Amino acid sequence: MGVGALGPYLPREWAGATWRLLPGPWAPYLPLRCRASAAMECQLLPVLLLLLLGASGLRGQGQGPEEGPPEEEPPEEDGVLVLTQHSLDRALQEHRALLVEFYAPWCGHCQALAPEYSKAAALLAAESARATLAKVDAAAEPELAREFGVTEYPTLKFFLDGNRTHPEDYTGPREAEGIAEWLRRRVGASATRLQDEQGAQALIDAGDVVVVGFFQDLQDEDVATFLALAQDALDMTFGLTDRPQLFQKFGLTEDTVVLFKKFDEGRADFPVDTELGLDSGDLSRFLVTHSMHLVTEFNSQTSPKIFAAKILNHLLLFVNQTLAAHRQLLEGFREAAPPFRGQVLFVVVDVAADNSHVLQYFGLKSEEAPTLRLINMETSKKYAPAAGEPVTAAAVTTFCRAVLGGQVQVPCWTAHCGGGGWSLWGPPVSTGLAPQPYLLSQDVPPDWDQRPVKTLMGKNFEQVAYDEAKNVFVKFYAPWCSHCKEMAPAWEALAEKYRDREDIVIAELDATANELEGLRVAGFPTLLYFPAGPGRKVIEYKSSRDLETFSQFLDSGGELPAPTEEPAAPVPEPPANSTVEPKEEL
Repeated sequence: MGVGALGPYLPREWAGATWRLLPGPWAPYLPLRCRASAAMECQLLPVLLLLLLGASGLRGQGQGPEEGPPEEEPPEEDGVLVLTQHSLDRALQEHRALLVEFYAPWCGHCQALAPEYSKAAALLAAESARATLAKVDAAAEPELAREFGVTEYPTLKFFLDGNRTHPEDYTGPREAEGIAEWLRRRVGASATRLQDEQGAQALIDAGDVVVVGFFQDLQDEDVATFLALAQDALDMTFGLTDRPQLFQKFGLTEDTVVLFKKFDEGRADFPVDTELGLDSGDLSRFLVTHSMHLVTEFNSQTSPKIFAAKILNHLLLFVNQTLAAHRQLLEGFREAAPPFRGQVLFVVVDVAADNSHVLQYFGLKSEEAPTLRLINMETSKKYAPAAGEPVTAAAVTTFCRAVLGGQVQVPCWTAHCGGGGWSLWGPPVSTGLAPQPYLLSQDVPPDWDQRPVKTLMGKNFEQVAYDEAKNVFVKFYAPWCSHCKEMAPAWEALAEKYRDREDIVIAELDATANELEGLRVAGFPTLLYFPAGPGRKVIEYKSSRDLETFSQFLDSGGELPAPTEEPAAPVPEPPANSTVEPKEEL
């Protein structure tokens, strides 16, 4: 897997509020969070992180606080209840549906959320909705933070019917209407009951994407599955019916979920399996896939859905939309898309817009448009068609089929693989019509080995790191990573100290611009030691980042000192998509 390509082409500032995003060189696909630890480290959220807190930190296995001062009446700020340890119980008793934000005053994402959170409270109050918003300063209320497993900010919990022990994690958007709609669908109906043709048609006409469940028995378990899914799919409108005349109106005889849309095919049907019933995961994938346009233009509004679609392959057409000749190519691109729905997501990237991060991710320049690139979201491998291949419906179809059919060759070190390039494993890659995965690499500067810290690129990494006569210590960094900048003086001092040692090389590699097959980088900075000798051994350094400890490590031949907790900006592997909000990077 390429070091710098562990996630897709999303800029870091676009880490969306609704979807968990996989980490790329410019934006985490999994957002950063404000750590609640004293060090406030920039880390990814580990699975089962709550277990690290220990059961001893929770009172009474999930029970409320011990007896204390009389409960206070919580004050309000901008329509939001301000809760403390002494007022939470009262709020739970008085408000059937309570959404609580656990925040820290210094957290940038908390500060950004605050106005939207207040607007959501105002929206719900204006509707007399049965939902209330509240907040807790978790930094000032550490016992509440421990009780509810708050380890990063902001964390939002939804309490229903006063249930203090099992709140629901908030998984919705971070803008006012999205917050309000998430709550509406929990305190009210998540789908409209349809009784007649007029009501059904009115609902279908009201939105771009409307999902209707046709069920002959509304008491069936499948209906509960359908309604539960409707609670979280906030970008779609839901209805359901058991009326025979509506089954007849829409040509149905069996239980079916139908997605109506004002684009592309206009309608897509998902029959309910008569033996297995309605599978929530299968239905969710169906709705996301068919609610997408066959061809989607990449921008900050569409990117969350693009990366949440769980479609394994993305085919990107880079064009300059200001040029008529480029716009004419879109018709053939759309023509090729229908047979690949669900397998390949067709995306248009306008190089004349603010999409330089996407070009950089694929190693392209705007003047190379029009051109195609295909990326596999699971492996992060990128594919380019043969050099000079036209962008026609037939060529696009052939290219997709070739990649999906596995007709690929070994990776090469150029974005123009059709013309050959330097192979990581051997001689130049042969040319041909079959697409080939390629790895990004900057050009090796003439003076790469003139400074104490040697500069590595994808093209020279192999020959330097795996030199059997050298012990090579490499820092993998990102230009935007604050922790990388903080340790830079110690790294320079280390290189200066050992510059006269022929058997030791201190080096660094920009992992956002250079990709390496087979090496896994879990955060920035990552420090890897490649000891001399055969066997291609690799040791990850996980101790203090100071000159003295680095020196002890090198002098002991790669023996690790006792590990310490030091922060790393995350580049986690692509997980299953879910809806987790971005948090503060420090």
